[in-house]
Amino acid sequence: MFMKIMAAIDGSATSMEALMEAKHIAASRQAALCIVYAAADSEEADQQVGRMLLERAKSVVGNGLHVEVRLLQAEAEYGLNGTAEAIAAAANEWDADLVVVGTANRRGLERFVIGSVAEQLIPKVEASVLVIRPRRSTG
Repeated sequence: MFMKIMAAIDGSATSMEALMEAKHIAASRQAALCIVYAAADSEEADQQVGRMLLERAKSVVGNGLHVEVRLLQAEAEYGLNGTAEAIAAAANEWDADLVVVGTANRRGLERFVIGSVAEQLIPKVEASVLVIRPRRSTG
């Protein structure tokens, strides 16, 4: 069913968990994997961080899969919505079957004010969306 899987990363531990889940799904289906990072279009430092994270992610995934990486340009003035728009456009252009993202699992007022890229992606992409939540701490 899922032959083109996109994993969106942002450098957080949860996005790395999402990447590993995307890798697992892609490997089990011999699917293509596209790893994306949405950098603020006006910030060279963010773009450099994005390139570094994409290369690290590609090396973590390792050999054996068809993997490509893409540095996306998110419109900085739109904040998280710009990030969601960039990821959605890339997923739709690449014709992804599945988009895998991590979530910060914000609650209450913080979630109301800031929102969630994962939440914003759902109505914008034509693919299924798998949201990976942070692991619960025990103890």
